[in-house]
Amino acid sequence: MSNIRLCVAGATGRMGSTLIREAVARGFRIVGAIAARDDPNTGRTLREAGICDLNVIIMDPSRIPEAVSNADVYVSFTTPEAEVANLPVVANLGKRIVMGTTGFTDEQMKIIREAVSSRVPAVFSPNYAIGVNILLRLLRMMKVFPAGYDFSIVEIHHSGKRDAPSGTAKRMGEIISEARGYTSISYGREGLSARKPGELEILAVRAGGVPGVHEVIIAGPYEMIRIEHTSFSRSVFAQGALYAVEWIYKQDKPGIYSMDDVLGLV
Repeated sequence: MSNIRLCVAGATGRMGSTLIREAVARGFRIVGAIAARDDPNTGRTLREAGICDLNVIIMDPSRIPEAVSNADVYVSFTTPEAEVANLPVVANLGKRIVMGTTGFTDEQMKIIREAVSSRVPAVFSPNYAIGVNILLRLLRMMKVFPAGYDFSIVEIHHSGKRDAPSGTAKRMGEIISEARGYTSISYGREGLSARKPGELEILAVRAGGVPGVHEVIIAGPYEMIRIEHTSFSRSVFAQGALYAVEWIYKQDKPGIYSMDDVLGLV
């Protein structure tokens, strides 16, 4: 059981509420909760919001200093815009960070990295599922395939997911492109659209309540390999994020770390 104290941002969202429930079940202490100013549950307790049996008040971002005052780690699953505004504040307060938000522009990520990297230890990851991070490591081996093998990525998520392709699919694409020398990406085909040399495919599907599916297709002239990771529940992301919390809690050196660091893959 852990006595690590957490402040969770995005507390009323799909991931934030799942993480809170998982954290409580695992013995973490929830001491702060943050939601958007216009969220109907802001100002209520976690108990009143139906998230868990705690009287922690859900605060809006203007009260971040108060919400994180007793926390050891700030865990955030929100939006890129919220992270750009909030993470510099948290970093200036000296709080360790675990962040799983996706959909950043390059400029947004640059702002966050500059605000955080020299101040506090932080873990940033587009996907906290243990299996996905092992898969990302395996993809670095794809350079061993000879020329003539094509790679494609397909990802499926719930219909409410805003960014496409997913942050995980983008990371997969970066690793495969580096290993295979791809120089362009196709995000879908229509009409006469043959595959071009040096082109990677990344396809996104939004349907129902799917927590997350990522598939890598490797096809040569006479064979095909399909590698798929399926998340049964958002609890798998919460589980991994809490592993990251336990790891970052022990780190003193400021910097931005990845799940490779958390899992000892580097």
